[in-house]
Amino acid sequence: MQPPAAPSRTVIPGTVLCIEDHPVNMELVESLVATLAGVTLLKAATGREGVRLALEAQPDLVLLDMNLPDIGGLEVVRALNEPIAQRRFRVILLTADTLSIDVVKALSLGAHAYWHKPLTAERVQVELPRALQSAQADRAREQARAAPRR
Repeated sequence: MQPPAAPSRTVIPGTVLCIEDHPVNMELVESLVATLAGVTLLKAATGREGVRLALEAQPDLVLLDMNLPDIGGLEVVRALNEPIAQRRFRVILLTADTLSIDVVKALSLGAHAYWHKPLTAERVQVELPRALQSAQADRAREQARAAPRR
């Protein structure tokens, strides 16, 4: 009897920005994303650095720690409100806390989802490619809608 085949995972190439101040958590994200061919990881250790990098690099997806040393995740979402509303990228909140009021507020301001920490390999390998694909589809629809009609 042969072992069951591993589920096929289609990896969508794209760019992910991880805004995370804890070095061990960043290393975990880095090692998990490294298993996804075609996915580029950008890193920021503070909220302000993450906002700057998100606006400059326009990643497909932002993984955002809610507890940062300078400004919190909610403030980062507020600072990125315009590109989030324009669907230029999706934001997924990362938190070790239970569902907090800041997470609820960030979701109401356009953050796409929240993932509980610590992240698992399954979550990153299965859900991150789905999130990338959805984010890229959102961006394409928004660009098509904004394109001048002839």
